[in-house]
Amino acid sequence: MFFIAFFAICGLGTANAQDGGNQTSKGNWVIEANTGAATTGNTMFSLASSNGTTTWSLGFDGGYFISDNFAIKGGLGYADLGLLDGLNYKIGAEYYLNGTFPVSVDFTGSSMTEMNWLGLQAGYAWFLSDHVSVKPALRYNLGLDDQDGLFQAVIGFTLYF
Repeated sequence: MFFIAFFAICGLGTANAQDGGNQTSKGNWVIEANTGAATTGNTMFSLASSNGTTTWSLGFDGGYFISDNFAIKGGLGYADLGLLDGLNYKIGAEYYLNGTFPVSVDFTGSSMTEMNWLGLQAGYAWFLSDHVSVKPALRYNLGLDDQDGLFQAVIGFTLYF
């Protein structure tokens, strides 16, 4: 029920917002906070508790549009996964197809382990106003150091300047 209400509100908000053309123009900046599951190598907000152990993470991504619809991005986060904790980092690029479908690729790593990931992500940017969007997306982190990959569903909250 929550998701139905969330998507309905987002849909109503897009009726008055532009399609992303001005927000994703060359020279603009982007700041993003994502929510998702706490794992090594992410720069997301998360909080979970299971069997008396609480895990959490906190992080932000930011970037600069070097051309229309194409941004170079980086991220930094901190995660506490119970037995492991440390800094996570991300560097990559994001392209907005038609100004509203962000597709990204990034290199992600963590100080918790010596593992690295290649992140692949695609989603949709619902522009609630000229400077704010909500970006639900699907993400796959491909393990680069003999570890399993990880599939995630994320929701990003994005500001454009």
